[in-house]
Amino acid sequence: MHLELVTIVVTEYDPAIEFFVEILGFDLIEDSPSLTNDGRPKRWVVVRPPTASTGILLAKADGDRQLPAIGNQVAGRVGFFLRVNDFETAYRRMTAAGVEFVTSPRTEVYGRVAVFLDISGNRWDLLGSPKPPAA
Repeated sequence: MHLELVTIVVTEYDPAIEFFVEILGFDLIEDSPSLTNDGRPKRWVVVRPPTASTGILLAKADGDRQLPAIGNQVAGRVGFFLRVNDFETAYRRMTAAGVEFVTSPRTEVYGRVAVFLDISGNRWDLLGSPKPPAA
């Protein structure tokens, strides 16, 4: 058993794909025509970090009820956690690409961390590996 997908509600598909693929370095797994439950056209767009098994369904907001979820997936909390092998390199690359960090990098027991915003305004932790315990 594994968690296959989580959904992030976005304003538009193409800028969200560009953010996740070009800026964060995710893979575009699928971008297919689909239909809403009531038969209107939409797209089924899935992105995923390389080598990860869990992906993100990028879902364009559909109607007034879904619009408030854009950028507020988890009520303003950090709700997504991107673990990288080389924190400093990823932080520099993302900063140079225009990613908005809302905290400066700091060291916690679970590793280096800085909070950034995705294209919709959701908060993410960029996480580096924790340092091994001192010998």
